[in-house]
Amino acid sequence: MNDPKPEPAKRFYNTVEVTAREGSFTVTLDGRELRTPLKRSMALNEALAKSLAREWDAQTDVILPLTMPLTRLVNTAIDGVADAKDDVRSAIAAFAAHDLILYRADHPRGLVDRQAELWDPVVAKMSERFGLPLSPTAGIMPVAQDPGWPAAVAASLPDDPLSLAAFHQLTTITGSVFLSLSHHAGDIDFDALMDAAHVDEDWNIAEWGADDEAMARRALRREDASASSKVLRP
Repeated sequence: MNDPKPEPAKRFYNTVEVTAREGSFTVTLDGRELRTPLKRSMALNEALAKSLAREWDAQTDVILPLTMPLTRLVNTAIDGVADAKDDVRSAIAAFAAHDLILYRADHPRGLVDRQAELWDPVVAKMSERFGLPLSPTAGIMPVAQDPGWPAAVAASLPDDPLSLAAFHQLTTITGSVFLSLSHHAGDIDFDALMDAAHVDEDWNIAEWGADDEAMARRALRREDASASSKVLRP
């Protein structure tokens, strides 16, 4: 027998405010500081604190964590990533060996061209910026990339836990550390990032139509990606 799903917590506060404290900002609920599940403090910049406050203020009768992507990201960063930064950095860097934009379709022609249109500029920019070659291939057979890539990517990642958590989440959602690096550097905006990450999916939708459940999952991923983008591109 499956265990019943826990009931969502009821909203237990009336007012949500952003409070300045020692050079940073925190969110308060009825005057009490909002903390992570491990009771750690959330010290943020003003813009992120305001975004976090909006998530909490938008809750109605019950608190729905699924509708609070920035809150979940901040909790992950402070309670998890802060204590495992080296492991998270290595996990992100590992994407360089099997990055989404390095594995291309060999047909149909329209999809091949669309991948090249959105991905080739990123490949060129990354190779130029890091001084290392990238070798895209058609098909799914692995192609060895320059062995210098993992170390180069790891060295370029931000050090603070929240930015590192945002980078990890964005890379996982898009399947591409190179797209994430391009977005972080300002080479591509958020919409372009999402378009590049969903080339294959969008092609299939155009050919066969959209599946409602799949599109709902995609919408949730986009919200999570947007939360990461707010951290990396304030």
